[in-house]
Amino acid sequence: MEYKELGNTKIKIPAIGMGTWGIGGGMSPDYSSDDESIEVLRKGIELGMTLIDTAEMYGKGHSEELVGEAIRIFPREKVFIVTKVLPENLRFKDLINAAYRSLKRLKTDYIDVYLIHAPNPLIPIKESMQAMEKLVDEGVVRYIGVSNFNVYEMEEARKNLKNNDIVVNQVEYSLIHRRIERDILPYCIKNKITVMAYCPLGRGVLAKNHLLREIGLKYNKTAAQVALNWLIQKERVVAIPKSSKIKHIIENAHSTGWRLSPEDVKFIEENF
Repeated sequence: MEYKELGNTKIKIPAIGMGTWGIGGGMSPDYSSDDESIEVLRKGIELGMTLIDTAEMYGKGHSEELVGEAIRIFPREKVFIVTKVLPENLRFKDLINAAYRSLKRLKTDYIDVYLIHAPNPLIPIKESMQAMEKLVDEGVVRYIGVSNFNVYEMEEARKNLKNNDIVVNQVEYSLIHRRIERDILPYCIKNKITVMAYCPLGRGVLAKNHLLREIGLKYNKTAAQVALNWLIQKERVVAIPKSSKIKHIIENAHSTGWRLSPEDVKFIEENF
């Protein structure tokens, strides 16, 4: 597994982690695949994908419960847990309460990075950041991050932090969704903020792409592995593909430890 620095913290996190949207349900809980989901998450951890991203929204909290069960057999410091607070819970007291509910579901006493899932223009960012810093002061949260924030929103969040900085912006980023390259990615690189790329396989589209498949043949890799390798070559970028199958977890893990050639990177970028 390759590792990258988290923000400006000197802490290293895996370049490929595990997303959990859809694991444990979508907008409501689904208990039908719990055993398989736990097995998949544990396999990923064993393969070095110890960065796990979840959210209170996923499965109305059931995703967090599954993550909590999956990590139970490992030393807590071995895994790096990221979870997210809903935009409607960004009032000071609501945010604090949401964090403690997440802790309970995760069966842990701290969250490695706590993210605002998306901005809420109806709630002042200052109030939310004050709650985030209180959680850090209490030892409940180690680092603060955001998700789906544009450059202006990141600036506002950072301005309203007194003793901390944003270490992550989690955004959609893949070969077929490259809008962040215009301003968000350059801003994050300049300010040492980690970009955590969700939907890095374009919701499965890139795993079937003929061009990526052809390039993968040269490296004995799949189209999905080529797409992920392209992403993690980018400065400050880590990827969190979601998988509910063991074979895909293994495939994702083997997206690291090798490099596309500069010529192939150029060719890929010219064709997407």
